[in-house]
Parts: sequence; structure tokens; C-alpha cells
Amino acid sequence: MSDLDAFIAGLPKAELHVHHVGSASPRIVSELAARHPDSAVPTDPEALADYFTFRDFAHFIEVYLSVVDLVRDAEDVRLLTYEVARDMARQQIRYAELTLTPFSSTRRGIPDAAYVEAIEDARKAAESELGVVLRWCFDIPGEAGLEAAEETARIACDLQPEGLVSFGLGGPEIGVPRPQFKPYFDRARAAGLHSVPHAGETTGPGTIWDALNELGAERIGHGTSATQDPRLLAHLAEHRIPLEVCPTSNIATRAVRTLEEHPVKEMADAGVLVTINSDDPPMFGTDLNTEYAVAARLLGLDTTGLAALAKNAVTASFMNTTAKAKLTAEIDAYTASWRD
Repeated sequence: MSDLDAFIAGLPKAELHVHHVGSASPRIVSELAARHPDSAVPTDPEALADYFTFRDFAHFIEVYLSVVDLVRDAEDVRLLTYEVARDMARQQIRYAELTLTPFSSTRRGIPDAAYVEAIEDARKAAESELGVVLRWCFDIPGEAGLEAAEETARIACDLQPEGLVSFGLGGPEIGVPRPQFKPYFDRARAAGLHSVPHAGETTGPGTIWDALNELGAERIGHGTSATQDPRLLAHLAEHRIPLEVCPTSNIATRAVRTLEEHPVKEMADAGVLVTINSDDPPMFGTDLNTEYAVAARLLGLDTTGLAALAKNAVTASFMNTTAKAKLTAEIDAYTASWRD
């Protein structure tokens, strides 16, 4: 392990773009697959590496949904949520806004109240036992259309679990225009939730503009194509609208051809508030520490630059002012002690 890798390993962090089911480790996926033997998902953790090799974004969605199908009852939900937090604790992640897709569970027969109870029980245990603060983004699976949007908005606004802070939109972008979801985002925002849709990952800058203008986006998930529109980049920088950048994910889903071609440096050079995230880490053979190492190479960062990157995530998060100050101070103290 290099000195920079060692610094990253101990660096206190926040993560803003990471998916619930997509964070299931091979061990957990194999356990869930063994519990549900009718699934096509391999039970051998080693075979999962081949299973998680994606031909393109559409194939990624197909594989992702097959793992979603393994989460069939509240016990599965609670197990998965707590184990994700355990993996985060090992990486010194202090705070995470975890993207959940309740529609995927409720349509499989898990009652919405039981789903919410399971995630909240896991959240409280993760904070008290592991020191990881979890908050939720309830996410519309765009491929499931307006039925999913209605159900997601209903659960978010009617049940409003204590950990819920934001409302999102994921899944394929091609053929799934953002404006159709405006009424549901309007409802969620009126209920006090923040707007954090995916946009511009596999489509052009127009999708990002739609997310901003139609959905009131306060952060953009991915935003990979933002660099294709200088006016958009300037708008994001001027209004301090953060991008949730996930480099390895973009390569794995073929949204970007190679890491050398990744636009993250152009984003940062334009003054955009860039945060680094892992998206669906085990599926992409990565974790947040690895993504920070990738970012260090692409952005030419030393320990000071990496600490600043970690503080970007704190700034862009929906933590309260006191929590932000506390985590920022912890990052600064860690960095100073590393220099000493």
C-alpha cells in the first residue's frame, strides 16, 4: 500500500451516491441467492465476478434487477442495509446518503410499513454499533414508469421515515425523459425532500438541463455529459450544484470508454463542486477508497487535495450545520496528524 493509499484508507469520508442493493457484497449476494434458489444469480462468490461483468448499460440494468429480486422480505432488507453499513465503517465512511428503491420491494410483496421499519431499524443499529450515520434517498426506477413514480412519492410523503432526506430518479435515461416525473418531484419537494435525480450519465446535457429546470435538482447524479455544454458547466459552477461523480461505474457501464477519457478533471477545472462516489461498489469491483485513489490520479491530488475532496462531499451533503462542522473538523484533524 502506498502512502497515498494509506492516507485514503484512514480518511474520514461522506458518500452521497451509492445504491442500496448495488452495495450488496458478494458474501451477502451469495447468501441471499442461497436463500432464494430459484434465482439466476450465482451462489458462489467467485462466480459473481463474471456475473458482474457488463456488456453495456442495458446489461448492467438486467443484472442489477436480478439482484434486486433477491430482496424479498423485510428480513432481507434489514440484513442488506446493516451489512452495507458494516462495509462502509471499514472504509472510514462516517455518513452516507444511501439510495433506496422502495418500489422494487413493495411490488414484490413487502408491505411498505415493514420495508420502512426494516431500514430504520438497520439505520439506528448502524449508527449506535458501527458509528455510521445513514440517510435515505428514495429513488424512482425510471424504467418502471409513472406507476413507480406514484408509489415512490406516496411512500416517501406518507410514511416519511426519520432518515429520509431526498428524492431521486435512477435507471436508464435513454427513452425515459425527465420532465414526465415533475409532478412527483414537486410533491416530494413540497414535503421537504431534496431533489437528487440521475442525469447525463448515458445521455447528453439536455437531460441535465431537464433535471435542473423540471425536477428542481439540487445535486446531479453522475452528470457525465455536462462537459459537452460549456454553458451548463458554468451554470453548475455558479450555482454550486454538485455533481456526484462515480468514475469506475462510468467505465463499467460503458458511459465513458476509459478512465483517461473521464471528464472529472474538466468538471473540477471549471469550478464545479465535484464529489467522488462508488455507485454500486461490489458490482463494479470497487469501493469508495478505490474511487478516491482513482480521483487522486485523474485530478493530480496529494493528501491536501484528497482532504479537500472529502470536504466537498460534506459540503454537498444534506447534513445539518453542526454535523457538517464536526465531520469537517475530523477531516482536518486527521490530515494535520498525518502531516505530523
